[in-house]
Amino acid sequence: MSVVCPARRQLLKGLGGVALMSFIPAQAMASRSTRGRRSLSFYNIHTGEREDGIYWLDGQYDPDMLSSFNHLLRDHRQNLQAPMDKRLFDYLYQLQQQLNTDKEIHVISGYRSPKTNEMLRAHSGGVAKKSFHMSGMAMDIAMPGVKLSHVRNAAKGLKLGGVGYYPKSGFVHIDCGPVRSW
Repeated sequence: MSVVCPARRQLLKGLGGVALMSFIPAQAMASRSTRGRRSLSFYNIHTGEREDGIYWLDGQYDPDMLSSFNHLLRDHRQNLQAPMDKRLFDYLYQLQQQLNTDKEIHVISGYRSPKTNEMLRAHSGGVAKKSFHMSGMAMDIAMPGVKLSHVRNAAKGLKLGGVGYYPKSGFVHIDCGPVRSW
């Protein structure tokens, strides 16, 4: 059973499609485009592995490329992989667009198993107990040739999730959780 609101239906009918679209932010409309391609290039600093390719083409994610990315982003300590959140790849793509670069992204950390996360927590105060890394929703990255502060500022400006800045360790954390920064 659905509830119909006659006033809402009349409003939508009266506004028409063009006027209604003006209420939707341009960024949201742009992300709904079904034409084009999105590609990324990764280098895992721990394993020395590289992977690059088109992960999205004309509105469809490429499952083979996503699988290759998941393998590269695995927990190298436990040799375990998990599916990474597709929004994370789109976040990285938009970040590169914002920075006007298509350079290789250096991966410091992608997926983390609970065992690895707990081990890292025991050695560092900067590792969250319920880290988004364990859900495949976070990456720690650097982009050679791009100042780390520029990566941080661009990521914060996108407002697509969390942004952590670790200049002493040489990386920026991004995740597709709530918008916040530290």
